[in-house]
Amino acid sequence: MFGRPIGAYQGVQFPIARGYANLEAADLMRWKAAEIFDRGENPGPQANMAKLLASEAAWELANVAMQTHGGYSMATEYDIERKFRENRIFQVAPISTNMVLNYLGQHVLGIPRSY
Repeated sequence: MFGRPIGAYQGVQFPIARGYANLEAADLMRWKAAEIFDRGENPGPQANMAKLLASEAAWELANVAMQTHGGYSMATEYDIERKFRENRIFQVAPISTNMVLNYLGQHVLGIPRSY
């Protein structure tokens, strides 16, 4: 765009960088859950947090891709629209974000059961 890479613009660069940071945080939590599992302990809290963080980062980055590409994001040859739809499934399967939050609230924070 205007002779410069599109990523050189902060309005494009910052959301991508934020999504990357969130994805890295999810990956670190995944590894922490794996280490806890390997020790024979319960990795439930860390596994649930990893799932939550990863699904939100994927959705966030799908939205960034849609915004960055504008109308072209709907063109089938770019596969952005398909990836956008596919990323939504991570927030509802195999368990929904709300169920993850229920688990964390009840089992980690000790808040009374909400359902």
